Amino acid sequence: MKSSHIVAIILFIVIAVLIVNLFNFLLKKRIIDSNLMDADAIKELLNQQGKNSEILKWGIISLFGGAGLIVLQLFPFDPANSTLPYGIEIVFIAFGFITYYLVIKKQR
Repeated sequence: MKSSHIVAIILFIVIAVLIVNLFNFLLKKRIIDSNLMDADAIKELLNQQGKNSEILKWGIISLFGGAGLIVLQLFPFDPANSTLPYGIEIVFIAFGFITYYLVIKKQR
């Protein structure tokens, strides 16, 4: 993979994260400015901890997905007729989800 592709992928991810954070901020601001919530609900809205677990989830899934791609290089297969790459990648991503579930379960 060329370095220009890697830069483009990283740039896309950074822009996506910035857009999601901007819209989360704007939504919270609109909810608070509407004055339809009491002080306890606003405090709970501002102290959400789900964001950290989302970053952890995608980090673990990306790690296992990348490991699956590395393992694919170890197996000889015919790219045109084989479903082996799909199976290996799906299994590794599933292991990522299971690992995330176990980490979150242990934290709570």
